[in-house]
Parts: sequence; structure tokens; C-alpha cells
Amino acid sequence: MSSDCETDTASVQVVAEREADGKVLDIYKEIQKTLGIDFVPNMYKALASTPDYLEMTWKKVQMVMGEDGKLGRKTKDIVALTVSIMSGCEYCIKVYNEAAKHAGLDDDALLELYEVIDLYSGLNRLNIGLQTKMDEKPWHGCGGGSRK
Repeated sequence: MSSDCETDTASVQVVAEREADGKVLDIYKEIQKTLGIDFVPNMYKALASTPDYLEMTWKKVQMVMGEDGKLGRKTKDIVALTVSIMSGCEYCIKVYNEAAKHAGLDDDALLELYEVIDLYSGLNRLNIGLQTKMDEKPWHGCGGGSRK
């Protein structure tokens, strides 16, 4: 199912673009058209051995990430990058670093995001270790002051 040049793309057999047919080929074409790219990302090729699961995953991705919704694409890309960093997914970190840059974040903005991730990953671990109990009254984050 995969060509020799694609054997390093995943730990399972992938369905190379030129080998795709039927439902997988249709989904591959839709992925390329929707994402505006001339290739199929390895993540989807790794799922394609199970066409129904590929289809379900692609539909879920489109449902969540394909529409701006109240958060907007830029915010969703920032959240995806943050979760990817926290999960340690090198593939997703690379994808969403590029997505965040494409959405307008420059190096300074990315560094600021990484600073927030650093701060809160540490504070989260600190509060987990201390078994800190919830406050009796709600408050609105560590930024202080009023929200604009």
C-alpha cells in the first residue's frame, strides 16, 4: 500500500496518493481542495487503510476546524498549537506553527504564546502537586485588571 519513499511517514502502512482509489481517492481530492495544497498530509495517508475512519476523521476535522465559529480560525490554530505542544506531538507542532504563522502570528507573538504555555504548564503542575483547592469565589485569570 505504500511506496518505498513513503515507508518513513508512519509506523503503519500508508495509502500513497497514486495508490488511492474509491472512497480514499475522493477524500484525498477533497482534502487537497479544501486545504489548498497539492499533496495529502501524511496524517491522512496513515489513516487511509481504514477508509471509514479516514472519512470520519476528515469530517470531524472539518466540523471543528473548517468553520470560523465564535472563536475564529486564528484562535483555533493557536489552541491546536498549544495542545500539540502540551501533548508533545512533533508532527502537529510543525503543522500548527506554520498555521499560526499563516494566520498572522510573527515570531514575537509565537514567543509570547510559548511563554504563556511555559508559565501555565508549570503552574498547572505546581497546583496538581500542591493539591490546591478551588477558590470560594470565581476570578478571571492571572492577567489582573479589567477585560477590554
